[in-house]
Parts: sequence; structure tokens; C-alpha cells
Amino acid sequence: MKKTNIVLLVVIAVAIGVIVTMAGDFSTYVTFATAKEKEGKEYHVIGTLDKAQALNYDPVKDANYFTFYMKDKLGESRKVIFYGTKPTDFEKADQLVLTGKISGEEFHCDKILMKCPSKYKEDQVAMSTKKM
Repeated sequence: MKKTNIVLLVVIAVAIGVIVTMAGDFSTYVTFATAKEKEGKEYHVIGTLDKAQALNYDPVKDANYFTFYMKDKLGESRKVIFYGTKPTDFEKADQLVLTGKISGEEFHCDKILMKCPSKYKEDQVAMSTKKM
């Protein structure tokens, strides 16, 4: 075999190894129960704000500490601790995607993504009634 072929095979093998290693680090969407089974591993949890529980955010005391309760897809409610400022219009979000880890009975969140209600939803309903 030529040296260039050997070098090319080594480069391809290294590239495949890097891709396989990176694929193992990707977070997956889970429920709180699944995240609890593998405590300490980072996951994405999808759910909704548990409006029956109180939000705790006091920017005067600590602007980077925000706690709330979220229900996952199975309905399990869990306390979430976010070390950052409370997102604008947080209460209006239809759905939340949290990135973080379970620690004890709490979910420590690094990032919050919010799915807010569409501002065009009312316009679409109005347009569909006009067309009739």
C-alpha cells in the first residue's frame, strides 16, 4: 500500500472516532423520571410551568437565582433551580425546554428555552371565519 493510502485511512478512522465520541455527548429529550435514573448526566426536559406552585425570583436579593416548578410530559412536577435572570414573559410560555441535571429532588437548569403562544393565532382564526 502507498503511504498516502495509509495516511488517508488513518485520517478517516480518526474522523469516525471523533464523530462517534461526539454523538455520545449529545443530550436527549427525557422526563424527570429518566433523568433521575442517571443523576448527574445532562438532559433536555420538555414540560409546562406548574402554575399551582409559586415562582421565586427576587432581583434585589439575588438577580441570578430563579426557582419554579415544572410538569414534564408525564405530569411529574419538580422544583427547578435556574442560576440566571428570569426570562421575560416567562409565565406566558406554552412549553418549556430545560437543559440541566437532576440533583437530589431538584432539577438544576443551565438553559431555558420557551415556546410562547403564537401572536398570529388570533389573526388566523379571524381570517378563517371571514372566508366562510
